[in-house]
Amino acid sequence: MEWRDEGVILATRRHGETSVIIDVLTKAHGRHAGVVRGGASRKHSPVLQPGNQVELEWRARLEEHLGVYRVELMKSRSGIMLDRGRLAALSSICSLMSFAMPERMELTLIYDQTLDLIERLNTDVPWSAGYALWELMMLEELGYGLDLTSCAATGGTQELIYVSPKSGRAVCRSAGEDYADRMLPLPEFLQMDGIYPKINEVLEALKTTGYFLERWLAPALGNRPLPDARARLVRVLEKEVK
Repeated sequence: MEWRDEGVILATRRHGETSVIIDVLTKAHGRHAGVVRGGASRKHSPVLQPGNQVELEWRARLEEHLGVYRVELMKSRSGIMLDRGRLAALSSICSLMSFAMPERMELTLIYDQTLDLIERLNTDVPWSAGYALWELMMLEELGYGLDLTSCAATGGTQELIYVSPKSGRAVCRSAGEDYADRMLPLPEFLQMDGIYPKINEVLEALKTTGYFLERWLAPALGNRPLPDARARLVRVLEKEVK
């Protein structure tokens, strides 16, 4: 068995004395692990960094085997390492992809959107709202999407400011005000393009997506806790508000 593809490095771990196993989000083969022989060397270390975009050649005797990768660097994302917030976002992205993505299943939109977000982190453009929208997209593509188009109680489309924690549907102000303490926030930028939210609104969005990541997605994956990297990102953003 052999194929060629491109992908983004999500994680690495040592394998024996000189090799590493890399977890890669690939364009056409989903999340796919494999061994890089000699990957623990100084030569390979700068290439096998989380967030780097790479060309891949995978070989194995049988399809179900772990297989061996040959890796070449396409694009380094080392600039992200210089900014604490962007680095925290990258760590959260890679950790959530390793946590949530099914192995060897092609999910093109997730790959494209993840690549776009990582590229944004590698530039000077704002990124925090894009990160929250990325989590919303991930829930949708993995089968746990929220319905934010109309009120679950009235069917209306105005003043949608809450999300029901039970149904994942939007709720308008008038229908939800008596239950506000039990509702999740629905920032406007999650519903409309072209809105540039403040950090506190991004944190509201992450409260909502985090709830469904924890209560809907994680139980389907064996009730594993969400990666610590996501909580660290939230703490970094909270410090920007103070």
